Amino acid sequence: MGSLLEELARREAAARERVERLRERLTAEEETLSRLVVTRQTVEEILQEAASPAQRTQTGAGDGPDERGTTGGDRQAGPSGSPIGVVTVPRWRPGMNASVLPRAYQDVLEVLTDAGSGMRAGKIVAALGLPGEAAKVEGLRSKLKRLVERGWLSEEVPGVFAVTEQVRTRFGR
Repeated sequence: MGSLLEELARREAAARERVERLRERLTAEEETLSRLVVTRQTVEEILQEAASPAQRTQTGAGDGPDERGTTGGDRQAGPSGSPIGVVTVPRWRPGMNASVLPRAYQDVLEVLTDAGSGMRAGKIVAALGLPGEAAKVEGLRSKLKRLVERGWLSEEVPGVFAVTEQVRTRFGR
Protein backbone atom coordinates (compact mmCIF):
# COMPACT_ATOMS: atom_id res chain seq x y z
CA MET A 1 0.00 0.00 0.00
CA GLY A 2 3.00 2.26 0.46
CA SER A 3 3.66 2.29 -3.24
CA LEU A 4 0.08 3.42 -3.92
CA LEU A 5 0.47 6.40 -1.56
CA GLU A 6 3.84 7.21 -3.11
CA GLU A 7 2.30 7.12 -6.59
CA LEU A 8 -0.53 9.43 -5.48
CA ALA A 9 2.01 11.86 -3.96
CA ARG A 10 4.04 11.80 -7.18
CA ARG A 11 0.95 12.49 -9.28
CA GLU A 12 -0.14 15.24 -6.90
CA ALA A 13 3.28 16.91 -7.16
CA ALA A 14 3.21 16.66 -10.96
CA ALA A 15 -0.31 18.19 -11.04
CA ARG A 16 0.83 21.06 -8.76
CA GLU A 17 3.78 21.71 -11.07
CA ARG A 18 1.50 21.85 -14.14
CA VAL A 19 -0.91 24.19 -12.33
CA GLU A 20 1.98 26.47 -11.36
CA ARG A 21 3.23 26.59 -14.97
CA LEU A 22 -0.31 27.40 -16.14
CA ARG A 23 -0.58 30.19 -13.54
CA GLU A 24 2.72 31.66 -14.77
CA ARG A 25 1.55 31.47 -18.36
CA LEU A 26 -1.82 32.99 -17.44
CA THR A 27 -0.05 35.85 -15.65
CA ALA A 28 2.13 36.48 -18.70
CA GLU A 29 -0.92 36.42 -21.01
CA GLU A 30 -2.81 38.80 -18.69
CA GLU A 31 0.16 41.21 -18.78
CA THR A 32 0.21 41.05 -22.59
CA LEU A 33 -3.54 41.68 -22.71
CA SER A 34 -3.19 44.63 -20.36
CA ARG A 35 -0.45 46.20 -22.51
CA LEU A 36 -2.53 45.71 -25.66
CA VAL A 37 -5.59 47.34 -24.06
CA VAL A 38 -3.54 50.34 -22.94
CA THR A 39 -1.93 50.62 -26.38
CA ARG A 40 -5.31 50.51 -28.14
CA GLN A 41 -6.72 53.16 -25.79
CA THR A 42 -3.70 55.40 -26.38
CA VAL A 43 -4.01 55.04 -30.16
CA GLU A 44 -7.73 55.86 -29.96
CA GLU A 45 -6.91 59.02 -27.96
CA ILE A 46 -4.27 60.05 -30.51
CA LEU A 47 -6.65 59.49 -33.41
CA GLN A 48 -9.42 61.46 -31.69
CA GLU A 49 -7.07 64.38 -31.01
CA ALA A 50 -5.70 64.30 -34.57
CA ALA A 51 -9.19 64.38 -36.04
CA SER A 52 -10.40 67.41 -34.08
CA PRO A 53 -13.47 69.20 -35.49
CA ALA A 54 -11.40 72.15 -36.76
CA GLN A 55 -9.09 69.85 -38.68
CA ARG A 56 -11.95 67.78 -40.14
CA THR A 57 -13.44 71.02 -41.50
CA GLN A 58 -10.09 72.21 -42.86
CA THR A 59 -9.25 68.96 -44.65
CA GLY A 60 -12.73 67.94 -45.74
CA ALA A 61 -12.94 64.92 -43.46
CA GLY A 62 -16.04 64.22 -41.47
CA ASP A 63 -18.34 64.07 -44.47
CA GLY A 64 -19.26 60.56 -43.41
CA PRO A 65 -17.66 57.20 -43.99
CA ASP A 66 -16.52 56.18 -47.43
CA GLU A 67 -16.98 52.76 -49.02
CA ARG A 68 -14.32 51.31 -46.70
CA GLY A 69 -16.06 52.70 -43.62
CA THR A 70 -13.37 55.32 -43.05
CA THR A 71 -13.79 59.07 -43.06
CA GLY A 72 -11.29 60.13 -45.63
CA GLY A 73 -8.55 57.61 -46.18
CA ASP A 74 -4.96 58.76 -46.40
CA ARG A 75 -3.00 60.36 -43.64
CA GLN A 76 -1.40 63.73 -43.14
CA ALA A 77 0.42 65.25 -40.18
CA GLY A 78 -1.91 65.95 -37.28
CA PRO A 79 -1.51 68.71 -34.67
CA SER A 80 1.51 67.01 -33.11
CA GLY A 81 3.16 66.38 -36.47
CA SER A 82 2.12 62.74 -36.35
CA PRO A 83 0.95 61.27 -39.69
CA ILE A 84 -1.89 59.40 -38.01
CA GLY A 85 -5.61 59.92 -38.38
CA VAL A 86 -5.99 62.91 -40.67
CA VAL A 87 -7.04 62.97 -44.33
CA THR A 88 -4.48 63.99 -46.98
CA VAL A 89 -6.77 63.51 -49.95
CA PRO A 90 -9.98 65.20 -48.91
CA ARG A 91 -13.16 65.00 -50.91
CA TRP A 92 -13.32 67.87 -53.38
CA ARG A 93 -15.74 70.62 -52.38
CA PRO A 94 -16.58 73.94 -54.01
CA GLY A 95 -13.92 76.53 -53.23
CA MET A 96 -11.23 73.93 -52.60
CA ASN A 97 -8.04 74.05 -54.62
CA ALA A 98 -5.21 71.61 -55.22
CA SER A 99 -3.01 73.15 -52.52
CA VAL A 100 -4.82 70.98 -49.96
CA LEU A 101 -3.36 67.89 -51.62
CA PRO A 102 0.10 66.37 -51.11
CA ARG A 103 2.65 67.45 -53.74
CA ALA A 104 2.51 64.14 -55.67
CA TYR A 105 -1.25 64.50 -56.13
CA GLN A 106 -0.89 68.16 -57.15
CA ASP A 107 1.62 67.09 -59.81
CA VAL A 108 -0.87 64.57 -61.20
CA LEU A 109 -3.60 67.24 -61.40
CA GLU A 110 -1.20 69.62 -63.13
CA VAL A 111 -0.22 67.02 -65.76
CA LEU A 112 -3.85 66.17 -66.46
CA THR A 113 -4.91 69.82 -66.57
CA ASP A 114 -2.10 70.66 -68.99
CA ALA A 115 -3.04 67.66 -71.16
CA GLY A 116 -6.56 69.00 -71.58
CA SER A 117 -7.96 65.49 -72.02
CA GLY A 118 -7.96 62.13 -70.32
CA MET A 119 -4.79 60.07 -70.00
CA ARG A 120 -3.89 56.54 -69.01
CA ALA A 121 -1.71 55.86 -65.97
CA GLY A 122 1.31 54.86 -68.06
CA LYS A 123 1.25 58.17 -69.96
CA ILE A 124 0.89 60.12 -66.71
CA VAL A 125 3.88 58.28 -65.23
CA ALA A 126 5.93 59.27 -68.29
CA ALA A 127 4.73 62.89 -68.08
CA LEU A 128 5.78 62.99 -64.43
CA GLY A 129 9.24 61.82 -65.43
CA LEU A 130 9.00 58.58 -63.47
CA PRO A 131 10.38 55.26 -64.72
CA GLY A 132 7.75 53.29 -66.65
CA GLU A 133 8.05 50.26 -64.35
CA ALA A 134 4.88 48.33 -63.62
CA ALA A 135 5.19 49.11 -59.90
CA LYS A 136 5.26 52.86 -60.60
CA VAL A 137 2.28 52.64 -62.93
CA GLU A 138 0.24 50.59 -60.45
CA GLY A 139 1.19 52.90 -57.59
CA LEU A 140 0.06 55.89 -59.60
CA ARG A 141 -3.10 54.07 -60.67
CA SER A 142 -4.11 53.70 -57.00
CA LYS A 143 -3.56 57.45 -56.50
CA LEU A 144 -5.65 58.17 -59.58
CA LYS A 145 -8.46 55.93 -58.33
CA ARG A 146 -8.33 57.71 -54.96
CA LEU A 147 -8.63 61.09 -56.70
CA VAL A 148 -11.62 59.75 -58.65
CA GLU A 149 -13.27 58.50 -55.44
CA ARG A 150 -12.77 61.91 -53.83
CA GLY A 151 -14.15 63.90 -56.78
CA TRP A 152 -10.92 65.43 -58.11
CA LEU A 153 -10.75 63.30 -61.26
CA SER A 154 -13.19 61.43 -63.46
CA GLU A 155 -12.82 58.08 -65.19
CA GLU A 156 -15.47 58.15 -67.90
CA VAL A 157 -13.63 55.48 -69.90
CA PRO A 158 -12.08 52.69 -67.79
CA GLY A 159 -8.40 53.44 -67.25
CA VAL A 160 -8.57 56.96 -68.71
CA PHE A 161 -8.36 59.69 -66.08
CA ALA A 162 -9.24 63.36 -66.49
CA VAL A 163 -9.60 66.38 -64.24
CA THR A 164 -13.25 67.13 -63.43
CA GLU A 165 -14.68 70.35 -64.85
CA GLN A 166 -15.07 71.94 -61.41
CA VAL A 167 -11.41 71.23 -60.58
CA ARG A 168 -10.28 72.49 -64.00
CA THR A 169 -11.99 75.84 -63.39
CA ARG A 170 -10.16 76.14 -60.05
CA PHE A 171 -6.88 75.82 -61.96
CA GLY A 172 -8.04 78.66 -64.17
CA ARG A 173 -7.46 76.74 -67.41
